Amino acid sequence: MPIRIAIPEPTTSDHAYNQRSLPLYLAALHAAGAATVVVPLHERQDRVARLLAGVQGILLPGSGFDVDPQRYGEDRIAECSEPDPGRAAADELLLQDAFNLRKPILGICAGAQAVNVWRNGSLIQDLKTAVNHRPGREVMDAHPARISPGSRLAALLPRDGPPDVVIEPQVNSSHHQAIHRPGDNLVVSAVSPMDGVIEAVELDSADHFVVGVQWHPERTYTHRAFSRAIFAAFVRAAGAWEPPRIEDSVATK
Repeated sequence: MPIRIAIPEPTTSDHAYNQRSLPLYLAALHAAGAATVVVPLHERQDRVARLLAGVQGILLPGSGFDVDPQRYGEDRIAECSEPDPGRAAADELLLQDAFNLRKPILGICAGAQAVNVWRNGSLIQDLKTAVNHRPGREVMDAHPARISPGSRLAALLPRDGPPDVVIEPQVNSSHHQAIHRPGDNLVVSAVSPMDGVIEAVELDSADHFVVGVQWHPERTYTHRAFSRAIFAAFVRAAGAWEPPRIEDSVATK
């Protein structure tokens, strides 16, 4: 049986953005050995639920819209983009399914922010630092990311030295918001060393793969080993996923 990953359309209304970005995610997942199930944002919830019954993991992609600040208890400032209610509703369904059944989750850019807010975290509505976090899609080396030793991401880095040596790979960057307060049971696994902006979070759980990265590994999949390793680890976790047993569910109630 193929490993099936659900991924929502990036936006409800920006079709040019969808056509430009979605194929990169699909190509990276296919190259990593997964089949994909694209979730239409205009689909009925009961039909989405039926789609999710046949997948082993979810990937939340980037978006041209921002998470509604009211979801983390703030008023929207002028620099914060409009929310996308259709994408937010789809993310809610996918995250509910994945956390209930402990399916692996990979969040990328706005997808990582959505995971954080769903876990009761908050966001910086508009970054103002000396680092340019949105230099453009063509810039592969925007800034370094300091990866936390012992994290899931650290285990995926090509390394020649001791495991406790901090490695700072160059990453691309295309965001004006970032995680402010990490959500429940999420730990910071990467930061931008020049300004401290959070670049990645992970669920503090050895047996539930949940990783959110602020950069875009799908854009560098073909020429960065680190990017390929992130997708490979996610797909491996999805391939190893099994539905919780009834007795396990009863025991946790």
